[in-house]
Amino acid sequence: MNFDIKPIDATFGAYVTRLDLRTLDEADFADLYKTWLDFSLLVFPKQNLTTREQVAFAKRFGEMEFDIVPISNVDKSGNVVKSDENDVVKILKGNMGWHQDSTYMPVQAKGAVFSAHVVPSKGGETGWADLTAAYDALDAATKEKIKDLKAYHSLHHSQKKMGFIQKDEGSEYNGYGLHNDAPPLRPLVKQHPETGRMCLTIGRHAYGIPGLTEEESETLLSDLIDFTVRAPRVYYHQWEPGDIVIWDNRCLLHQARPWDMNEPRVMYHSRIAGDPASEFAPSAAAAS
Repeated sequence: MNFDIKPIDATFGAYVTRLDLRTLDEADFADLYKTWLDFSLLVFPKQNLTTREQVAFAKRFGEMEFDIVPISNVDKSGNVVKSDENDVVKILKGNMGWHQDSTYMPVQAKGAVFSAHVVPSKGGETGWADLTAAYDALDAATKEKIKDLKAYHSLHHSQKKMGFIQKDEGSEYNGYGLHNDAPPLRPLVKQHPETGRMCLTIGRHAYGIPGLTEEESETLLSDLIDFTVRAPRVYYHQWEPGDIVIWDNRCLLHQARPWDMNEPRVMYHSRIAGDPASEFAPSAAAAS
């Protein structure tokens, strides 16, 4: 390979160096894609891509769910937004719960490219957790218990549960994901479409397992998250400006870590669309 790989001290993840993401030829990208499937999370220190270059890189992994959005507490006028009543802050703080992207949409995302532009003096890390290693480590009784179970997924539900109810109906942060369609019903256990390995589909958006009481469902889903995010199945990245990561959303949870919101944090997120053949989940009404 024409780049260096240094595995992270976890069950997944690697740092990739000696590579310029702007100038990847097809052979190097093929090696990189295989490396991504092998490690699920790749960290590219200090690539310093422009937003256009980030989108071009992300598009090599597949169709886009959306090209790029800021994940930031800095508004369009350059002001730092910090009030807990602000819809932007509610989304940012909601993202601090462990989750997978777009499980609340009909088609779950394949992956994401994330970049750091402005980082706080401390805090604001991003954590990932290994849903494949977690499934593998479950005892036989738990695997048997969950093998046929499904859960609803809703961003409305997860934001409300965390106390972050959106108030401004005209806000751009009340659009994507906060839809009024029936929530999709996703299996707790799935097979990764490319690696063939079994993994969990859980996170803060999941709730209401049919056949269980609300308390039983909540306890089971919480226990599965708690089990997943134990060492060595978790990694937290301390950002430096210019860092780029890409992760496999089909088999990793992720979360943002708190920081002093008096300080700016400006990140950019490009979301890679999932393949409907493997990532589509019908609503309960459509499934019945």
